[in-house]
Amino acid sequence: MEKFIYKKSSNITALSASFTDFTYKKHCHKEYALGVTLRGIQQYNLEGSLHLSYKNGVMLFNPEQIHDGMAHDSTGLDYVMLYIEPMLFLKILGKRDMVRFASPIVYNQFLRNSILNLSKAILSEKDEALCSELLLSLVDNFNPNNICTDYKKDNKLIKKSKEIIYSKLENVLSLDEISKELAMSKFQFIRLFKSNTGISPYQYFIFCKVNRAKQLLEKNKDIYAAIAECGFVDLSHLNKHFKRIYGITAFEYKAHLN
Repeated sequence: MEKFIYKKSSNITALSASFTDFTYKKHCHKEYALGVTLRGIQQYNLEGSLHLSYKNGVMLFNPEQIHDGMAHDSTGLDYVMLYIEPMLFLKILGKRDMVRFASPIVYNQFLRNSILNLSKAILSEKDEALCSELLLSLVDNFNPNNICTDYKKDNKLIKKSKEIIYSKLENVLSLDEISKELAMSKFQFIRLFKSNTGISPYQYFIFCKVNRAKQLLEKNKDIYAAIAECGFVDLSHLNKHFKRIYGITAFEYKAHLN
């Protein structure tokens, strides 16, 4: 049985998830993602390494960090996750430039409790003022050992290619057009992109389309406008890709926003 519940407050999305056989496909998020494993063992591949989050493990994902996800065994998995817009997270931290979490999994009681308190408040639709106070408390529980400012950034070609891809989401992905702008063959581009990000340009393109559709749903709740603006063939086309990343269809996600 699969159960995914999403709620949003300001620039924070909370997820409560429970499943046995479901598997997330390789994907990433535009936000910082912070979660707690409540039951079972969360298994996922992250930047070429296998990670296991046991009960009370705090999972920390950086923006655009490629990962998949599944239950480690047949007993299944329960967890909560918070998705926090980067600019909001950095503003509270008092940082101008992007930072990264130093470790993908930590066992820290204060962080665990802060994540659980905020996720519970958002999922139960508490006042935004309370959620803001709980968010401040959560971010304040990070210490310098949890945050890294010295890390490998995207090279200029990868950064430029991502910008090109994101600017053309309503169209069919044209590798020839992108590789021409980068002055390389499309096969060189595919190899370069995959070696730097862990996914192909097409996979990243689909992720960006789905993420954009999700943002549009949150903004105006018009699912057919999102389909048209993001270049999906129809609702079933969007739903198929949406479920692989978020566990539910775009139509179900829209219902959670009401």
